[in-house]
Amino acid sequence: MSVVTIPHDAVTIHASCVALDGLAVLIRGQAGSGKSGLALQMIALGAELVADDRTCLWRAGNMVMAASPPTILGRIEARGVGILAAPVAAPSPLALIADMDGTESERLPPFHTDHILGITLPLVKKITEAHFAAALTLYLKYGRTD
Repeated sequence: MSVVTIPHDAVTIHASCVALDGLAVLIRGQAGSGKSGLALQMIALGAELVADDRTCLWRAGNMVMAASPPTILGRIEARGVGILAAPVAAPSPLALIADMDGTESERLPPFHTDHILGITLPLVKKITEAHFAAALTLYLKYGRTD
């Protein structure tokens, strides 16, 4: 694992982040909301870890880039198991936000967005179904069709 140079104007937020095929999902939420658990499930489906629990973000043109603080690079917490090593993604542009504090109540929800560092990104609210990690993995890989 090589240390990445993070720009001096980067902000660090309380969120986890994983990437697939060069695109990242920022998993944000309060402590205990399931951020690391969702990241672990997505890693098991082929994603790579950008950062767990603290994610550095900065703007690069019309993208928001995400990376891990060097001290936690390649490490993820699995509650009840311990700190695990995980495959590491290079700094990656955010393509999606997963909001673990908001719960989606619609079967076919409207398209939600939020803004990070002045960039509008699609947002998906947490669902309690077992397929959430698989659905986000497909979203990153192929997008949403409606």
